Amino acid sequence: MGWLRYIKEEFQVIQERDPAIKSPLEVILYPTFRVMLSYRRAHKLYQRGHFFRARYISQRAARKTGIEIHPGAEIGKGLFIDHGSGVIIGETTIIGDNVTLYQGVTLGGTGKETGKRHPTLCDNVMVSAGAKILGSFTIGENSKIGAGSVVLEEVPANCTVVGVPGRIVRRDNEKVPRSDMDQVHLPDPVKEDIVALQRENSALCNRIIDLEAQMKQMNARQSN
Repeated sequence: MGWLRYIKEEFQVIQERDPAIKSPLEVILYPTFRVMLSYRRAHKLYQRGHFFRARYISQRAARKTGIEIHPGAEIGKGLFIDHGSGVIIGETTIIGDNVTLYQGVTLGGTGKETGKRHPTLCDNVMVSAGAKILGSFTIGENSKIGAGSVVLEEVPANCTVVGVPGRIVRRDNEKVPRSDMDQVHLPDPVKEDIVALQRENSALCNRIIDLEAQMKQMNARQSN
């Protein structure tokens, strides 16, 4: 009965979260569907101490789907991995409910830690394509990680992070709806700084032009 529940949950998650689905049968073709069923099986074996069998199942799933999930990772309900190619989830990663990962995401360690060395993602977190979260720290609930970002330190709840290294560019305490999976319209702090510099430069240029005009008028009066 447990496996039927897992299969039903995975079907529901993919159908709700991917607008490309046209029929329920398409779900069984999705890498995230196949890899999550393999993960649930491998995770149970890992918890019972059958480490080799657990890794064997997870590595077979990785070869078939391009998604590598260590069987020791703890994953809640409703994880959705869109496309999924190149996604890596480390051994001590903890993922809450209703988390969304896009292709190329890495939830890894820095190589210098022992014990808990991978990140913890709280409920409703979205990690956009190609983002890397490296180290043992927490990404707060409802937070978004922008595409290509490299996050190396803790992120509070309800934040948006972009850049390399990742910087918090939005924090407003407003809950981000689970259906909000827009990974495109995120702030660009570098662009904002450039625009601000352009405005200041234009203001300075206009001021210099005004001063030059005043000097010419003063010189003209003195000549007369």
